[in-house]
Amino acid sequence: MCGICGCSDGNTVTVTNLETGKHQHVEAHQHADGSMHTHADGQTHSHDHDHTHDHDHDTNALTHARQHGTTIQLEQAILQKNDELAARNRAWFAGREILALNLVSSPGAGKTSLLERTIKDLKDKLSISVIEGDQQTLNDAERIKASGAPAVQINTGTGCHLEADMIMRGLSELKPAPGSVLMIENVGNLVCPALFDLGETAKVAILSVTEGEDKPIKYPHMFKASDLMILNKTDLLPYVDFDVERCMEYAREVNPKIEIIQLSATTGEGLEVWYNWLKGQSKEVAERAFR
Repeated sequence: MCGICGCSDGNTVTVTNLETGKHQHVEAHQHADGSMHTHADGQTHSHDHDHTHDHDHDTNALTHARQHGTTIQLEQAILQKNDELAARNRAWFAGREILALNLVSSPGAGKTSLLERTIKDLKDKLSISVIEGDQQTLNDAERIKASGAPAVQINTGTGCHLEADMIMRGLSELKPAPGSVLMIENVGNLVCPALFDLGETAKVAILSVTEGEDKPIKYPHMFKASDLMILNKTDLLPYVDFDVERCMEYAREVNPKIEIIQLSATTGEGLEVWYNWLKGQSKEVAERAFR
């Protein structure tokens, strides 16, 4: 897993296809050079080296690196490997004209509720499938399936974000249709998902009015990396202390190009703007394929 944010080495990631009920367990361990080995469903993989010795070597190398302040090199190696896999995902999406959106937010911002409403309202206009990311449970993926969209749940265990290789495994189960929209609901976290490219077309940061208007400057890397900020739960504005204008100013301070949509997934206010944005982005992806 990730040596940057402290996710546990040796963590088990579970990929569950909600349509078939198939579970795939993937154990990952990271070597000191940043390379990753994954083992799926308990299968035995042969290597041209002594695995036990290699684990000892990696542990010693990582300890040595930390003692000498060279962990930055390991972090770069981890991100480089992730970026290579993300590039493969991006090419896969482009070749199939799929709009892939990486939805990021703090826990409780309303990502799943927005997805449920979007799937139900656009079922006759856009083909939508979902990769759900959570540390545990199938709860959100079950909600998405009940809304009418194919869903795959990725449980990251102790991991606090999705990574490009997890998306590759999710895609092999989900098999989104050409010309469709893939929604990737990342683990609730405004820090680490900013670092890990999944190969998405765009990142969409979702911020609830119950969180505080200073989130964009508290977590600038996430909002700088996002193409769109959705300000959700606007129906609660009369009941919370939240300055909308200041929040938007903060967002544009860290990312002058960011688009902003205000909406309520509960009342439906502003949803048409979001839906038009989705349709426009999907059309752009299709047109880009012929340039």
